[in-house]
Amino acid sequence: MPAYAIAHLWDVDVNAEIVEYLERIDGTLAPFGGKFLVHGNPQRRGEGPESAIAIVIEFPDYQAVNDWYDSAAYQEILPLRLNNCSSVATLAPFCGEDHVATDVLKEVVSSD
Repeated sequence: MPAYAIAHLWDVDVNAEIVEYLERIDGTLAPFGGKFLVHGNPQRRGEGPESAIAIVIEFPDYQAVNDWYDSAAYQEILPLRLNNCSSVATLAPFCGEDHVATDVLKEVVSSD
């Protein structure tokens, strides 16, 4: 099942470090089968900062997305992004074709 790296970035300072990050990130994705699904503008924000953008990268499975994020290659360039924007990043597995919103309630109840 696929898995995803999902990021929300805002107040991005597009400078030499961000350009370097963008020039290098594709090379970090390739060994783990990562590919961009959502990246760049135009995007409509329903909520949150006006400058916010969403990024979604798909991986073959949850292990691959975690291995990519923890890889030396990605960790080497990560500060280039972190130092030049505000962001939240999440690594998440695919929830399944038949998932409905109330399925998350089963997880809450079973953890009590």
